[in-house]
Amino acid sequence: MRIPYVKDPPPTSTPEDAAIVEAIRARRAPRPLQSLDLALLHSLPIASGWNSLLGAVRTRTSLGDDIRELAISRVAVCNRAWYEWAHHAPLAVKGGVSEAALEVVKQDQLGSRPAELSEKQWAVLLYTDEMTRNVQVTDETFDVLKSLFNDQEIVEITATVQ
Repeated sequence: MRIPYVKDPPPTSTPEDAAIVEAIRARRAPRPLQSLDLALLHSLPIASGWNSLLGAVRTRTSLGDDIRELAISRVAVCNRAWYEWAHHAPLAVKGGVSEAALEVVKQDQLGSRPAELSEKQWAVLLYTDEMTRNVQVTDETFDVLKSLFNDQEIVEITATVQ
């Protein structure tokens, strides 16, 4: 991290600020505040928005755990965010993704779909890769995604990758 973490407990000056910190603590419970929280808490409005978004992505979408965690894990690989990988790869396994499939996800470049990944999982990986590396997604990749997921799921996948 390139900025220092705020102290834990973070200092607050208003009841509204304290409520933001408590909302983040509640989402993390029973774990303590994480390093990411302690960096984001330099800006309480950003920390609050991030907490709300992450809470929605992690617990309130219609996506299966395998799809969500594969997308997050692939973003981690593309960005070389190994802290994120270390947290989300085990959640992908818990969600039903095999260790062999995770080895594919961990590769720098994706080749052709391996047997360890379903068509849906592979489509999400390709979409995630293009969003993360190129910002723009090809029509071909989006058409495959659209054939496998409904509009709500596509919005949720996109928000998860962002």
